[in-house]
Amino acid sequence: MTEEIILRDLAGIVGQAGILTGRDVSERFDGWPPVTPIEARCIVRPSSTAQVADVLRYCNAARLAVVPQGGRTGISKGARSTRNDVALSLERLNRVEAIDPVGSTITVEAGVPLSTVQQAADANDLFYPVDIGARGSATIGGTIATNAGGNRVIRFGMTREQVLGIEVVLADGTVVSSMNRLLKNNAGYDLKQIFIGSEGNTATAFVGVETFGDILALLRLLMSATNGMLTSFEVMWSDFVDTVLGSGRHQRPLSAPHNFYALIEVAATEAEPLLEAAIGSAFEGGIVSDAVIAQSEAQAASLWAIREDAPARAAALRPAIHFDIGLPQSAMQAYVDSIRAKLRAQWSGAKLLAFGHVGDCNLHLTVSVGGDDAATRHAVDEIVYELLRPLAGSVTAEHGIGLEKRAYLAVSRTPEEIALMRRLKATLDPRRILNPGKVLELAEIDR
Repeated sequence: MTEEIILRDLAGIVGQAGILTGRDVSERFDGWPPVTPIEARCIVRPSSTAQVADVLRYCNAARLAVVPQGGRTGISKGARSTRNDVALSLERLNRVEAIDPVGSTITVEAGVPLSTVQQAADANDLFYPVDIGARGSATIGGTIATNAGGNRVIRFGMTREQVLGIEVVLADGTVVSSMNRLLKNNAGYDLKQIFIGSEGNTATAFVGVETFGDILALLRLLMSATNGMLTSFEVMWSDFVDTVLGSGRHQRPLSAPHNFYALIEVAATEAEPLLEAAIGSAFEGGIVSDAVIAQSEAQAASLWAIREDAPARAAALRPAIHFDIGLPQSAMQAYVDSIRAKLRAQWSGAKLLAFGHVGDCNLHLTVSVGGDDAATRHAVDEIVYELLRPLAGSVTAEHGIGLEKRAYLAVSRTPEEIALMRRLKATLDPRRILNPGKVLELAEIDR
């Protein structure tokens, strides 16, 4: 089929307003940071499940590769498409369909931003706990597809723990609706899990700590002293905080510098006295050097703003290479030290910022070595990922494999696991038309 026929047929499914071509495609970016313009035959924007099904049915029959896109805030190139691909944006599937305050459920379409779900839940005296810095852009569909964790995993778990039911469209256009609303339902296979992964009052504190051993001791103390009410435990190495404060956009929370910082949040009926008592115990035990407990929501927001100021980090480390990894907490300090040493041995001016959700074994790394061409990126990847192998670490904790980490999947998965993944992919998408090449490098077949 010609390009003209393909665009005409797809427009016939989603309407002319539902398809973008030319500059409307290239003026968008395909991930974070927003540096790579989208390349695609077109961007198709269905507004209903039926249209999604019709688009996939058409593309499967025509053997056209389809790349789904949510808020495009991932760092693993999971939404990267090529000139011949059809980009399938779910941005028009942006409706909050139903809220059940009694059953504590909310039903939303895949393109609804995470922040919208949080606000809708809050307006109904409910609480959706999954929270990440990209909440205003990241979509529910994207967070489910990547099984996003974020800032509150310690208490509430990953996205997987929040999803009761799901409706999906398979590569051939088949709609599988498994919209379970029951907390208990053991009737056969829990099919939604195949597709997942392909926070009372709050009190906030910002503390300074001198050793990573004390960071881990503080985490253990908080888990016990807050009776399981600890919702966030974000750890930042000193160079991370110094870099962000160097932007001039934030006030220094503590009077003196420290080697490590922890941003702590507790959600409970009496959150503030609970957190004050826990921090007091940490002082008595010599674990914490200094601390400030937010006295207002505005002060709490200002403390979180330090942790979430990605633009400040990006401006200071340009060009930057971003990593999202998982590894045992006990190995984190030695791992970061080893990476820093290896980077500086190869690039004297190398910079490394380390931070993350230490409570759930997740670190984020921002690296700058003066370049980000393919050869440089590969050399940095080799250092970061290969050091994970002896630690049984994961090359991705939150953002998924995409294209960026595909070559390093074997660092985290056994040959047998990868072989099973291949068989599942072949079963669910035999023509390899749905986001081809992501996660697994499959042999090309005649589409």
